[in-house]
Amino acid sequence: MAAETGDEELISSINVTPFVDVTLVLLVIFMVTAPVLAKDILNLRLPKTETGDGKAMSTLGVGVNRQGRILLNGSEVSGEALKSAVAKALASDPQTQAIIAADTTTEYGNVVRAIDLIKSAGLSRFAIQVERKGAAREP
Repeated sequence: MAAETGDEELISSINVTPFVDVTLVLLVIFMVTAPVLAKDILNLRLPKTETGDGKAMSTLGVGVNRQGRILLNGSEVSGEALKSAVAKALASDPQTQAIIAADTTTEYGNVVRAIDLIKSAGLSRFAIQVERKGAAREP
């Protein structure tokens, strides 16, 4: 027996392969679930209508959250940054459209300010995003 003879060698290295495997699996899980979770980050409650086709054919998504902050494609931007992005989008495609989504609890003036910024950048094709009554999600 090795214990009796003193010939037993001490293991002095750590096998990191299982650690790397678990880390990569967790990374893949986070990469798959991040887009699913990102859609709820904005936490907008859209107004409901009985009409409205529900089609979003825009290249720019503008949101106004409860605090009145303006979001462009999910990222918070300043008014000047919004105007710059709209002008850039119009330069690359003159048929650019915008969909404006605003929380039902935001002040009316915040929505008007977002529309004014979009129009002052030269974009005239925009729509207000709503949800049909009965098809809404309430947080």
